[in-house]
Amino acid sequence: MKKMGLREFLFLVPILILICIFSLWPVLQSFTYSFFDYQLNDRTKSGLYLSERFNVDLYNETSFYVDRFISMDMETISDDQDKADANQVLAGLTELNKEFENEEGVIKLTGDQTDQVLNVYQNTKTTVDQLVSKYELQQGENLPLLVDDINNSLIQSNFVGLDGYKQAFSDGFVGIALKNTLIFTVVSVFLELILGMGMALIMNKAMQGQGFIRTSSLIPWAIPTAVAALMWSYLYDGGAGIVAEFFSIVGFIDQPTDLLQTSTGAMTAVVLADVWKTTPYMAILLLAGLQTIPKSLYEAASIDGASIVQKFFRVTVPLLMPAILVALLFRTMDAFRVFDLIYVLTGGGPGGSTETLSVYSYKVMFGQTNFGYGSVIVMIMFVCVAIITTIYVKVLGASVMEKN
Repeated sequence: MKKMGLREFLFLVPILILICIFSLWPVLQSFTYSFFDYQLNDRTKSGLYLSERFNVDLYNETSFYVDRFISMDMETISDDQDKADANQVLAGLTELNKEFENEEGVIKLTGDQTDQVLNVYQNTKTTVDQLVSKYELQQGENLPLLVDDINNSLIQSNFVGLDGYKQAFSDGFVGIALKNTLIFTVVSVFLELILGMGMALIMNKAMQGQGFIRTSSLIPWAIPTAVAALMWSYLYDGGAGIVAEFFSIVGFIDQPTDLLQTSTGAMTAVVLADVWKTTPYMAILLLAGLQTIPKSLYEAASIDGASIVQKFFRVTVPLLMPAILVALLFRTMDAFRVFDLIYVLTGGGPGGSTETLSVYSYKVMFGQTNFGYGSVIVMIMFVCVAIITTIYVKVLGASVMEKN
């Protein structure tokens, strides 16, 4: 085999760049976030800080109000010593403002600057507590809280290392979400493989209107997942949903409302909706594999007296294994990362019974704005998908190659 030269490699550069931008970069970002306690709803953790930082904007805002409130109450302070302490606090705030007058945002500090900020905070806190206890200041309740924000301007490192992963392994919600994800993936992919195989065998037969049948079978797959989920939510509705009413009549559930309000019913509803939507996709993949099998093999099997069942298991299945492997790989990875169907249909309920890893990570990252811990859950999903892919390729793939 001829080795790839520079000219051949240059043709691959654009696709390699796209892979790095759209595939590797998001994974690396999530991997980086997972080592930090990164929370957007906390100003002291709204960035990735390996060392101590200083929020200049927060300090400037805080010092402005502290200076203003103390100045407003100077006439209330009657003791000369207390007034001198108050003026000393104002002078310290002014001096610190000059230190950072050309800075903005979050900056790094030297050791001397850190000591200076801490000294100003301690002096201000001591003086304000003393003044609040002795005098009726106009902002007596708010002033101590404002002073605490001076200390909050000093941002400690939010690097937590592997603590996020330790938390995830002891988090019961992660365990429940992983179990729900595995149940959903195994059951839905198994049903889709069986039903998809049946549809593929039917569509592979020469019949009148074959093109129309193949095209119409893809309609569920063509419908956007969010739209399909909303449609199924009406069908599952306990008050007017025809599917919920039908399940109640045949005895699958006691009442129509039980379908989405019980853990078993909700998981069944989600799996059924997913099977309805993605079985055509599985069928098309298998149909492509069926059409690569020579007709002469079936004719030879018929001459040897093989039955329909024997032809299926001795001819169709062995030669269809590469297509089955591809279909299973794509659908398993897709099902393991399911989000929009469950989020729209059940929201992960009732009681987290249909909450998958992707839904839980979304709630942590965007509901709680905790991107650090949310990234930990995403990386767990990434590892699980990588393991599943390796198993398919190494185990099933090796078996297929040996048979071929």
